[in-house]
Amino acid sequence: MGRRYDPERRQRIIDAAITVVGERGIGALSHRTVAAAADVPLGSTTYHFASLDDLLVAALEQVSAEWVADMERWERDTAAEVPLADAMTGLMEELLEGDRKRLELEYELYVAALRRTPVRPIVAAYLDDTAALLVRRTGDLSVARAVVALFDGLLLQLLLTGRPFDRDEARTAFERVTG
Repeated sequence: MGRRYDPERRQRIIDAAITVVGERGIGALSHRTVAAAADVPLGSTTYHFASLDDLLVAALEQVSAEWVADMERWERDTAAEVPLADAMTGLMEELLEGDRKRLELEYELYVAALRRTPVRPIVAAYLDDTAALLVRRTGDLSVARAVVALFDGLLLQLLLTGRPFDRDEARTAFERVTG
C-alpha cells in the first residue's frame, strides 16, 4: 500500500499542538500527545517538526498571526477620535469578557519564550507588529511600546491573580502612558 496523500496533515498537527497547550498547558506538549490529538501516526509529527521547539514555533506563529490580524481589525474599526486610553481599556475589557481560554493560551505560548530561545523571535515580532499598529494612534514608537507593555502586563496580572477588571484603574494607567 502506498503512502496516503494528506496535504493538510502539517496544519492538523499545528492545530493539535495549539489544542493540547490550550487544554493541558505547555508541559503536556509532546510529539506523542500532539499525534494523538491530530489523529496521525507519531512519525508524522517528527517528520514535519524535528523538535518540540519547531512545533512550538509553528504554533506560536499561527497564534501570533491571528492576534495581529485581530489587532489590525480592532485598530481599523476603532474610530480615530476615540482616545487611545479609552480604546485600549475597551479592548482589554472585551478580551477579558471573551474567550478566556484563548487569552490564556496566547499568554502561555508568549511566556514560553522565557525558556525556549527559538520562540523568542516570534514573540519579538508580535511585540513589534502590535507596537507598529499603535504608532498609527500615538505617532511615537516609544509610547506605542509602553502601551503594549502596559496592556500585556495588566492582562497577565489579571489572568494570574483572578482579580476583577477595574475599568477606571486601567483607563487611568493608559491615560498616564499615552499622555
